[in-house]
Amino acid sequence: MHPAPSVIVFTTLSGAGFGLLAFLALGLLPVYGLQAFLIWGLGYGLAVIGLLASTFHLGNPQRAWRAFTQWRTSWLSREGWAAVAALLLLAPVALAAIFGGGLPPVFGLVGAAFCLATVIATSMIYTQLKTVPRWTFWATPALFLAFAATGGAIMTGQALLASILCALLAILMIVAFKLGDRRFGEVGASMGSATGLGSVGKVRVLAQPHTGPNYLMKEMIHVVGRKHASTLRRIAVTLAAILPGLMLLFMPPHPFVLAVIAAIHLMGAFAARWLFFAEAEHVVGLYYGQR
Repeated sequence: MHPAPSVIVFTTLSGAGFGLLAFLALGLLPVYGLQAFLIWGLGYGLAVIGLLASTFHLGNPQRAWRAFTQWRTSWLSREGWAAVAALLLLAPVALAAIFGGGLPPVFGLVGAAFCLATVIATSMIYTQLKTVPRWTFWATPALFLAFAATGGAIMTGQALLASILCALLAILMIVAFKLGDRRFGEVGASMGSATGLGSVGKVRVLAQPHTGPNYLMKEMIHVVGRKHASTLRRIAVTLAAILPGLMLLFMPPHPFVLAVIAAIHLMGAFAARWLFFAEAEHVVGLYYGQR
């Protein structure tokens, strides 16, 4: 599928932001005053910028608020409600830390739960799409949660936990790449199933349905060279997981060092998320004879 920049920014930054907010809500980084203002501000900034970026992919961003009305059937709507609930519930926790006070742990626990729900809802937007076989299995929500947890652990200075999560993330990314490559064939999607003519015999394209590219071809069909994808996979795994994990183990947890590690991790996350969309084959490509 076409890797739209707005959706890549949305899924990457919002995941990192809510991961950071969840760790702060659980009290894993007890900070107060100016430090609390900066770290909580970073979490809110990443989450809000990510959510705002998602509206740029809409045909009419001014109507984005209407997504909140479809919570019974839409994971996008559920994500919106969970995100708003998390940001509102954690506001008193953040303000208490900034002004040197404290609230009962239950406030943080509930807020962290909604952060988790937001990340899960974001992942389910893509996991539910049966038309994209690469996304419709357990690895999609697992990756979204792993990236959020790893980013949160890094930015809150949980060196040992973050290094363990980096190792798990690297393994999960490699497994997801390998399993994802087989998903299209495993679901049995073919030209026959795409056109409904499979019972007649082997179906092939005699002529293209259109004389030029249309919306579906531009948005749903994106071809990535195998060599190019392989290089990007190595870059994504190295920057998002391997290099940050090694730096966390062998470098002091100084704020500047952690900032550099977080930046490297986010670069890897952006590369991985670009691949997440670029390598996702929509079954509509079969109708046009393109895979």
